[in-house]
Amino acid sequence: MRRSILGAAALAAALATGLPATAQPQPGPRREAIRIGILSDLSGSFADVAGPGSVVAAQLAAEDFGGRAAGLPVQIISGDHQNRADTGSAIARRWFDTEGVDAIVDLPNSAVALAVGEVARNANRVAIPTAAVSSRLSGDLCSPNLVHYSLDTWSMSNVPSRALVQQGGATWFYVTADYAFGHDLERQSTDAVTRAGGRVVGSVRHPLGTTDFSAVLLQAQASRATVVALANSQADFINSMKQTSEFGLVRRGQRVVGLAVYISDIVSLGLEATQGAVVVGNWYWDLNDGTRSFGRRFAERMGGRMPTDLQANVYAAVTHYLKAVAALGASTDGRAVVARMKATPTEDTIFGRGEIRPDGRRISPVYVFQVKAPADSTSRYDVYRLLREVPSEEAYRPIAEGGCPLVQRGGG
Repeated sequence: MRRSILGAAALAAALATGLPATAQPQPGPRREAIRIGILSDLSGSFADVAGPGSVVAAQLAAEDFGGRAAGLPVQIISGDHQNRADTGSAIARRWFDTEGVDAIVDLPNSAVALAVGEVARNANRVAIPTAAVSSRLSGDLCSPNLVHYSLDTWSMSNVPSRALVQQGGATWFYVTADYAFGHDLERQSTDAVTRAGGRVVGSVRHPLGTTDFSAVLLQAQASRATVVALANSQADFINSMKQTSEFGLVRRGQRVVGLAVYISDIVSLGLEATQGAVVVGNWYWDLNDGTRSFGRRFAERMGGRMPTDLQANVYAAVTHYLKAVAALGASTDGRAVVARMKATPTEDTIFGRGEIRPDGRRISPVYVFQVKAPADSTSRYDVYRLLREVPSEEAYRPIAEGGCPLVQRGGG
């Protein structure tokens, strides 16, 4: 039933904008449109943070660009990778080979993004992960056909870790999801804490899909760590964060930081359970007039839901991609389009001005937020108080440390 509802939502959004939800192979050699595929999780664990909302964000970007680029209509299509790398790769190959898709955007789930990135490289098309967070996408597995628009595990770990140590968070305890994503978050956060002068006093790992965190949180409480870091995401974060509130960790003076948190998580949990938590993001709907305007337009098509930063990334990525296509005259050469994207400063109404480095890493502002108390909130989506805008030299991994072969060759 959930899958049917979400699928209907995506189709309804497509019909509302006049842009197709699916693509059909085009007969003959003549190119009829610029096709951008939103390959997402439309029905699973990432559907709220990306999913149908990412389709809507792409449609808004295409409309704001005038619906055409290089004299051709822009069409947004969508597909569900179901959080499977093999499924995502198969859809990507079909889109590129037979359905005339020029670029694939979104790609929540890093395993899917890495697999689709390789398909795009082999087909010489474009992949733009706006939701996957593996730092390898602009590191050792960077590609001349890929631009990484979302924050990665390096930023998500390093930014809050350094900020909290500087604010007196001297001792840390980690609650970590026991798979590669959680391990990566904990490792990179530990490195940042240690470099900033802090100390790790303990950690415990939990299986994916844990519902009872009582034993874990008793250990966190007994550690007397000043900061309890949740190195998990989605349902695991929601369950562990809810139970930190029930155990009263914040009331007893411990600070709780989520290393991979999105506004939909906070709204789902409610401010009573999350107040005081520190989170990091590269976008929030209530930052300025431009973000608020986009948030309202998005909400009109999404039943009142405000966009996540991942969905905002889609809007920015599609906008910048279309600028490159327009400049190159509808080129189908993916490497040429990505090179043009890197050579042109990024600029749009919701992120402002930024850049794309030679390793494919998009650079835009990064923010440290604190979740508001219920009494300080004026609406369901009024959840964050801005603590700090982080300078880019602190917010992103130094380009020389990523191991990207394109950097060693001087570009690409």
